[in-house]
Amino acid sequence: MTQVRERPVRLEPPGEAARTARRRSLLEWIAVHALGVAAALFFTLPFVFVVLTSLMSDQQALTRDLVPDTWQWDNYRRVLDTPGFLTWWRNTLLYAGLGTVLTVVSSLPVAYALAKFRFRGRNLSLMLVIAMMMLPPQVVIIPMYLFWAKQLDLSGTLWPLIVPMAFGDAFSVFLLRQFLLTIPDEYLDAARVDGCGEFRTLLRVVVPMAKPGIAAVALFQFFYAWNDYFGPQIYASENPGAWTLSYGLESFKGAHHTDWNLTMAATVLVMAPVILVFFFAQKAFVEGVTLTGVKG
Repeated sequence: MTQVRERPVRLEPPGEAARTARRRSLLEWIAVHALGVAAALFFTLPFVFVVLTSLMSDQQALTRDLVPDTWQWDNYRRVLDTPGFLTWWRNTLLYAGLGTVLTVVSSLPVAYALAKFRFRGRNLSLMLVIAMMMLPPQVVIIPMYLFWAKQLDLSGTLWPLIVPMAFGDAFSVFLLRQFLLTIPDEYLDAARVDGCGEFRTLLRVVVPMAKPGIAAVALFQFFYAWNDYFGPQIYASENPGAWTLSYGLESFKGAHHTDWNLTMAATVLVMAPVILVFFFAQKAFVEGVTLTGVKG
């Protein structure tokens, strides 16, 4: 009978084992996060390039130099001193801010009804909301323009873009409806037993529990209005006093097409508010978007 010899087990010193474990942990962290770091650099480097170019002199902009020889912070003051730039900023804040509030206030009750009420035609109403999401805005722009410009004489203003938001938005209704489906009906039934009406239940129970979904809808709408170029071009192009930043930036680039440092500085000023808003609200935004797909 063959006797099998046991191979002696090599014991590593405690210090060597700890160093091996740390190296293994470091390699695992690099392997897991390498793709994320690469993606972050891919999306961050263009913005870094824009910021660095905005701080260069006119002679150095768009050369092989990646870092400014002298940091020209005065470029931002020159952009802000451009006639009309602060007016474009004010108009954009009005359009994005007021439009976001109106969209959330008008879409939330509709989403609540579609998510929690049982009535005849509910599925048909939901299908109509989804159909409106699929309808390109270019299809209805001509009759809408004739109505606002010819019938109400509001061309040259932003009100044709702001007022319709008081009547809800299909995408916002759908997104809020998906989020409200995740709220258990037991909470609503308890509020009704305590004597709350539907409106009070919406304000006291649904709104506090739906804050992530509301934040996601508000951010989507704010970003859309802030970056909207098509709407202001249609309704406000004839009145420079009603231009927004997205439309005014095109005019600014046309006037400073050779001053790339100023063009980049203006671009940074247009992007900065959106980036800051998303940076401070990203947790609620991600949570709201994620939970909308939990229940259908």
